Amino acid sequence: MKSFLVPGTDSRLLYHDLPGQDPPLILVHGLGCASSCDYPTVAADPALRGRRMLLVDLLGSGFSDRPEAFGYTIDDHARCVVALVDALDLTQVDLFGHSMGGSVAIVAATMLGARLGRLVVGEPNLDPGGGMFSRRIAAMPEADYRAGGQDVVVRASQAEGNDIWAASLSHTAAYAVHRTARALVEGSNPTWRSMLAQLPVPRRLVIGERSMPYADARGLSEAGVEIALVARAGHSIPWDNPAGLAAAIAEGLC
Repeated sequence: MKSFLVPGTDSRLLYHDLPGQDPPLILVHGLGCASSCDYPTVAADPALRGRRMLLVDLLGSGFSDRPEAFGYTIDDHARCVVALVDALDLTQVDLFGHSMGGSVAIVAATMLGARLGRLVVGEPNLDPGGGMFSRRIAAMPEADYRAGGQDVVVRASQAEGNDIWAASLSHTAAYAVHRTARALVEGSNPTWRSMLAQLPVPRRLVIGERSMPYADARGLSEAGVEIALVARAGHSIPWDNPAGLAAAIAEGLC
């Protein structure tokens, strides 16, 4: 892995830089996850072969540092992604983000301006209110979540069959998870949906077929966002069907 010192902090963000042709594709993970866990099989798929890819573990997650003083909002994470682009002196990038990472990718896309080529998001948070897990987490005070709430969520997720997420969550800083979950529930103004609809670049929304009907897709086709389904997948697209996700990303980058 490679290491990047985030400006304004004493913390390092770690990432895989897989060599290949430019422009690089930056992949951003969801809440309680890590790109180093979610995307190696996706990145290795023939559909994306030959493409340079950056698999980023956001602060608080995976192999990256866990600064307690960091805010862990969606904007905070997006600024770290953009700072990495700045540090690597990348003139153009494409972005993919899943779930919470989709929201981060949308915000980063608005910050990158002309350096953004294409954007693909997989079932991102688009509106205030959060998802099932972020609501469950944000409903607890941060102190309670840190004191044992995350262990409760991990055990419940294991019991529900979400073993990969439970394992990844158990290695994520509890305060990072809670603050990001709270940010997802609070949403943004303008909303991530509005940002996605207004971005002046090719955009694709990837949905797992088991998530259908998918109410969050409303109005996006009319705004020029391409919709793609991944077979044999629910919300956990990178784990359910990595080859299908790789193909959907590759098609969105053409």
